[in-house]
Amino acid sequence: MTVQELARDDADHYAEWFAVLADGTRVRLLHTLSASPTGAMRVGDLATTLGISQSTCSHHVELLRKVGFVVVDKVGTASMVSVNAACCTGLPHAADVVMGTLSSPPCCPEDLPTDVTTRPTTVSDLPAVLDIYAEGLATRNATFETEVPTADEMWSRWIPDASWVAELDGQVVGWTAITPVSSRECYAGVGESSVYVAEAARGRGVGKALLFTQVTEADRAGLWTLQTSIFPENRASLALHRSAGYRTLAVRTRIAQLDGVWRDTVLLERRRDAD
Repeated sequence: MTVQELARDDADHYAEWFAVLADGTRVRLLHTLSASPTGAMRVGDLATTLGISQSTCSHHVELLRKVGFVVVDKVGTASMVSVNAACCTGLPHAADVVMGTLSSPPCCPEDLPTDVTTRPTTVSDLPAVLDIYAEGLATRNATFETEVPTADEMWSRWIPDASWVAELDGQVVGWTAITPVSSRECYAGVGESSVYVAEAARGRGVGKALLFTQVTEADRAGLWTLQTSIFPENRASLALHRSAGYRTLAVRTRIAQLDGVWRDTVLLERRRDAD
């Protein structure tokens, strides 16, 4: 296997990231912010949580801010610190590049739930599919689309026989589908994938079951590339896709507007092993 040489500029950029993270307090600080339900904390609250002085906390925050890991906003007299989702999304990719593991991504999710079943989507499933899609739209972290399509419109988007639903206790609780990226013959094996899970069923492994079915069936059907775009704030979806062999290609900064606000997306891709 030939390993592509790492460009000097990229190496220097990654080295700066890793150097800033070569401190246990800064790693704990970043983790604390990431796990915060609100996604932002005051410097004083961070210092208390970490058991350090406020001046020490401010010093670490400033170092993380300089490389783009966090964002600091003034709210009155308080400094509110939050994770820069777009920057942190690139960390797993950077580690993969440096360690040369991009050529051997995982096949598919593991630890699949035993109570979730998947099957091909039928026309009768579309009302449930659209209801789940509407829940995704409402989060404003799933898609740029703002209106739920009709059942016919949704069905016509998908590659035939490339959509599946997940059932839990006899109810449709999630779906995944693949749409063509182009009508040109040379791209016949390239698809854009979507995955949605009902709000009430999240945390039950439904997404894992759907991704497992999606990638294994796509491989069997001869699709050699699957791609998807995910908002960097949707970290659960990013982790799910990486477990299925998707890898980060790029963070597309300010790629489009949603509700009048510019948003970033993370472009991920999965290649079939044989290709």
